[in-house]
Amino acid sequence: MPGKVVQTQLSDTEYALLASFAEKHKMTIKEAARMAIRKLAMKDEVDPNDPIFKILPLARKGRFKDGSERLDFYLYGWDK
Repeated sequence: MPGKVVQTQLSDTEYALLASFAEKHKMTIKEAARMAIRKLAMKDEVDPNDPIFKILPLARKGRFKDGSERLDFYLYGWDK
């Protein structure tokens, strides 16, 4: 897998925790470190202000006849 090389120094305690986690989950230390980075860096939550949560009641009333074709326009104000 091509990509960037990242190096860091860990305390003995940090290394022991990482190695223990990796062994417990049957993965390499490299895989465990990647997993930790992804979990920390990736946003894993729902934005309650996303327009998708506000349009559904309007769509049920039959207001949009072409909603399946122009969903992006109705949600975000722009066509594909």
